[in-house]
Amino acid sequence: MIDTAIDLRNVVAILLMASATYLTRTLGYVALRNRKLSPRAMAVLESVPGCVLISVIAPAFVSGRPADLIALALTVAAATCLPMLPTVIIGVTAAGLLRQVLN
Repeated sequence: MIDTAIDLRNVVAILLMASATYLTRTLGYVALRNRKLSPRAMAVLESVPGCVLISVIAPAFVSGRPADLIALALTVAAATCLPMLPTVIIGVTAAGLLRQVLN
């Protein structure tokens, strides 16, 4: 039988990560709303949520599981030449398929 109960700790962790992502984006814009920003500064503000996402998922890749390490390599390779959305799709798909095949 599959346990379908949702662990409250997981829900709290998801809500806190979502809040951190949202707040890093909005607080940067609010704090700098009266200033003229260079294109480089705008790029930094737009990439902050991605940095939060990386800090959340990075510990999973030091686990030593081959499927995760290969998926990480494929995601990094995709990130060098593709925009964010295709990179995320490739990363999630690679991790899912490789976990099924290698684990």
